[in-house]
Amino acid sequence: MKHNFNAGPSILPRSVFEEASRAIMDYNNTGLSILEIGHRTPLFEAVLYEAVELVKELMELDADKEVLFLHGGASTQFYQVPMNLLNEGETAAYLDCGVWGSKAIKEAKQFGQVEVVASSKDKNYTYIPEFTVPSHAKYFHYTTNNTIEGTQTHAIPETDVPLVADMSSDVLSTRLDFNRFSLIYAGAQKNVGAAGVNMVIVDPDILGTVTRKLPTMIDYRNHIENGSMLNTPPVFAIYVCMLTLRWLKQQGGVDGIEKINNQKADLLYSTLDSLPVFYPTVEKKDRSKMNVVFVMEDSGLEKDFLDMCKKEGMVGVKGHRSVGGFRASLYNALPLESVKALTDLMKHFAQVKG
Repeated sequence: MKHNFNAGPSILPRSVFEEASRAIMDYNNTGLSILEIGHRTPLFEAVLYEAVELVKELMELDADKEVLFLHGGASTQFYQVPMNLLNEGETAAYLDCGVWGSKAIKEAKQFGQVEVVASSKDKNYTYIPEFTVPSHAKYFHYTTNNTIEGTQTHAIPETDVPLVADMSSDVLSTRLDFNRFSLIYAGAQKNVGAAGVNMVIVDPDILGTVTRKLPTMIDYRNHIENGSMLNTPPVFAIYVCMLTLRWLKQQGGVDGIEKINNQKADLLYSTLDSLPVFYPTVEKKDRSKMNVVFVMEDSGLEKDFLDMCKKEGMVGVKGHRSVGGFRASLYNALPLESVKALTDLMKHFAQVKG
């Protein structure tokens, strides 16, 4: 049995793989593959409609929120957000708590002024700093969960400034008031579906305020007007999103999956805290429930542990190259049994090597 702790593309529910596999050969007994159906036919229009409605239901969105499925991953939003929201003479506020936030800041500076409200770079992004959102900011952008560094912001910032969030690695994993945000974006390949599509939830009221001319494909309003079909959408990736969202609803929605996610994170962190051979790198209050990053007291034992993980069918445990050590990603589809297997292995390793 394989235990998939990859950070993304990552584990998806088995039922989604099975249904998607059948659809590749024959979608809904049409004699056509999901890969070859027309995107402007009723066959795909039903898929897109269901995916959008499931997002609205699972996130309990207000009626005025628009749900889009766009090309590209979250990195495309690093420039699409400021191009749509920020004039050259205006200021946007950003929180710098990791690699992805830093990249978003770099892109935003091409379109307007950027005020970094706080940064945790001084300690290798191992904590979430305190910050205040300036009232003059056009919007405030932050990454809710830092996949590489293993930190997570557990509360929505209190501010009247429009909130923009990159939720790529924790969207739909825990209950939030998603209506507090003016714009949310998330690459699908962690909790939502397959790589190749980006989910965007936007309040139309924040659009149309920039004076620059926007390329057709960059303007969110065009995508809203055309229902995510301004051009040919990533049909198969959206179909996998629909299946994954369907599965999430069957698990009891966000409330149901949050209980399981809490169990997984509690089990892994309590095990790490009890074994002196390992230690988490992130401050306790800021630990991510999605990406658990840890190292060893004796770095010379790292290879031995990775070899043991490989032997036991555990993949994706090696840490990101910029951080080192180890990382276990606990996305929605990862079963509790996989975390139990990992913690049992860690206990065994500590007994043998400790």
